[in-house]
Amino acid sequence: MKENIIVVGGYGHVGATICKELGEVFPGKVYAAGRKRDRAEAFCRETDGKVLPLQMDISKPVEASLLGRARLVVMCLDQTDTAFAKECLRSGTNYMDVSANGSFLSDLEQWGRRGEVSGTGVFSIGLAPGLTNLLASEAQRLLVETVQIDISIMLGLGDRHGRAAIEWTVDNLCSDFEVTQEYRRVKVASFTDGKLIDFGTELGRKKAYRFPFSDQQTLARTLGVPTVSTRMGFDQDWMTRVFAGMRTLGIRRLLNRPRIRQATIEAFERWKLGDDRFAIKVEARGNVDNTEAKVECLLSGRDQSKMTAMVAAEVAKSLYTTEFLPGVFHIEQLFRLEQMRNWLEKQASLTIVVR
Repeated sequence: MKENIIVVGGYGHVGATICKELGEVFPGKVYAAGRKRDRAEAFCRETDGKVLPLQMDISKPVEASLLGRARLVVMCLDQTDTAFAKECLRSGTNYMDVSANGSFLSDLEQWGRRGEVSGTGVFSIGLAPGLTNLLASEAQRLLVETVQIDISIMLGLGDRHGRAAIEWTVDNLCSDFEVTQEYRRVKVASFTDGKLIDFGTELGRKKAYRFPFSDQQTLARTLGVPTVSTRMGFDQDWMTRVFAGMRTLGIRRLLNRPRIRQATIEAFERWKLGDDRFAIKVEARGNVDNTEAKVECLLSGRDQSKMTAMVAAEVAKSLYTTEFLPGVFHIEQLFRLEQMRNWLEKQASLTIVVR
């Protein structure tokens, strides 16, 4: 019988919170999985047996019996190979992934269209992508026609970020990627095309630059919006501008050197220059009753890693208790912001305005 929940990377920064949330609802059914059994066991002792340890290396073939008993797998590790996700979905095990890697998610999405899926796969889960997708979907719902969606994310440099998230950020500081403008795919560069974004009275106006979060590629397809962009900045505005300047000076060549890349990652881990606040601003432009209109959604709170875990836990509860159609979906295709509001408004401040 498929009754277990396996959280891969379950004793990591985000995975541990997901495990604890799910362990309270499904005690004894949740497994914190990873390559290091001692770490899994140490973490599980903190949960009084509500979460169980599981040694598991997804780079190697997985025992069929494990997936045979798993109703849901929650992936909290970055992957470059889609083989494990496909194996889960072929076996009828539901699968969800907190990855922000656009090409990885696109590969799974295209594979899912071929009809080889028996389980339900849900992607774009967390803060960005995740809540950004749900806010964009809600903004579109309030307009009759939507012609442009601009997403801006402010992250606190004083927050605790997992190492995988830091590595992904550093590796993309100077990346080139594609976005959709007027239904056309165009190439842009990270930390270029900066805009001054109003993140509300408490946080003020901050500079944000293009960054390759996968939500901008996904939403252009799932919502059918002609133009979608995502920008990112930090709570310390001067640091945001430093990175933009480094891009201009050609930091890409330096970050390609392993020692400099490693030193940059370690610096991000050590730095506590700001606090743990985050904010998301979604601006959707279009019309209502043939009149130009704009929807602004502003979400702000603290501890973006916990917020990512909370979104994942809510999606996991639904995937465990509810039967969805088999296939591969992004969060906005199965869920609405309204389904998250009860817990979300206890954790963060949310305002939505139509102008």
